[in-house]
Amino acid sequence: MKWGYYESEAFKEFGMKPPQLALFARLLKKLWLTVFTLLLSSSLQAQELSKLPYVPTPQIVVDEMLKMAGVTAKDFVIDLGSGDGRMIITAARTFNASGVGVDIDTKLVDVSNKQAKADGVGDRAKFIEQDMFKADISKATVVTLYVLPDFMEKLRPKLMAELKPGTRIVAHDYYMSEWYPDRQQMLTVPEKVKANGTDKAYLYLWIVPSVVAGSWRMELDLGGSQRQFIGLWFDQRYQMLDAAAEHALGTTKVEKLLLRGNEISFNLTIGANPYQFTGKVNDGKMEGTAVTAGNSQPIPWRAGKLPSEKK
Repeated sequence: MKWGYYESEAFKEFGMKPPQLALFARLLKKLWLTVFTLLLSSSLQAQELSKLPYVPTPQIVVDEMLKMAGVTAKDFVIDLGSGDGRMIITAARTFNASGVGVDIDTKLVDVSNKQAKADGVGDRAKFIEQDMFKADISKATVVTLYVLPDFMEKLRPKLMAELKPGTRIVAHDYYMSEWYPDRQQMLTVPEKVKANGTDKAYLYLWIVPSVVAGSWRMELDLGGSQRQFIGLWFDQRYQMLDAAAEHALGTTKVEKLLLRGNEISFNLTIGANPYQFTGKVNDGKMEGTAVTAGNSQPIPWRAGKLPSEKK
């Protein structure tokens, strides 16, 4: 179909003048190209996934990945690119967890579901045929991965957007650049030599952090009517933080910052007293206790995030 068609008499019946017809044609062409690009991108991504080599994760690596994530019966594990299903089946059989494996290969999904039933964990270990980029991962408390670096990078925005703070991500061999792992481990696995050319397996653990970047107003309850108000400013890159603080006595350093999921801890000095703060982050609020030398009782503190300044 030629774009000049949109300037035909059929469109003139709607009262459009030549300039309007030309604008309408350009907008329609742009819309069509956008839709075509999205469809092509989705198709290419599916083709890329279908061409990924299937290399099963050695059982010893599966066991160590689940141990590294601290999987228990309370966890819901999602394995993206689940292959023969051994990750989710092991999570169910050995750690009493529940989970879902996602793979684009119909045969592997069928084999995995049959194996789960044969192992007596079919009620807790399920497998679905789906593009991993379209899978709903919001219910996961643990996500496991054994995919090539390019896919690790493409998955990162999805992981950060859909997973709750505190969710553990464990990857085999390949890491996500710029997001420093909370823990890493190397294993010697002789059976990897044939498929990978090395007997080394590298495991990486990330814990999805809460978002704390920005300005906060903290209140430290010193007892009675005594309140200490403190301004906090956080700069954040994943779980890595820099911070500054200011109170009535001036500015002070914020030291030993640690953010693991929604748990935060830091040290700061108010006057002559050094305090150790621990707390939890939830929906723009922080709450916890602080301790200091000479005071055996924990001191309650809370903080609220301030609206960002409009430029």
